[in-house]
Amino acid sequence: MSLNIVLIEPEIPNNTGNIGRLALATGSKLHLVKPFGFEINDSRLKRAGLDYWQHLDVIYYDNIDDFFQKNSNANMVFLSSHGKKQHWDIAFEDNLFLVFGKESVGLPKNITEQHQDQLFKIPLYSEHIRSLNLSNAVSIIVYEGLRQLQ
Repeated sequence: MSLNIVLIEPEIPNNTGNIGRLALATGSKLHLVKPFGFEINDSRLKRAGLDYWQHLDVIYYDNIDDFFQKNSNANMVFLSSHGKKQHWDIAFEDNLFLVFGKESVGLPKNITEQHQDQLFKIPLYSEHIRSLNLSNAVSIIVYEGLRQLQ
């Protein structure tokens, strides 16, 4: 089983480091779409990813267009607090791409509008919160996927 974790323009190195560690722990591939809000050699990224980064299967893309062009035939789902469907309704399958937006604003509006049928959310049960931390959200989705695939 293999899932693909896609971070579009990640901004916080600690989140990306933690997600890289999660990717390695779950046998997932990590796809990082530039521009980043940090340098890839940032010490905070390395600290959060510990010494695991060298073992990680990571693919870099110059921008969103590059990512979509190189993965045009991939099966993708998109995660957003603006999704209408719940994350447990995702039809997980091997090699599925799980696409997440940047921490400050999520996925670009044109992506959420173009992919309404593949747009999912993690339910929030308080009106006092807009979203979850990115690394927490990725963990929830990846482990739900692994649960369903087993």
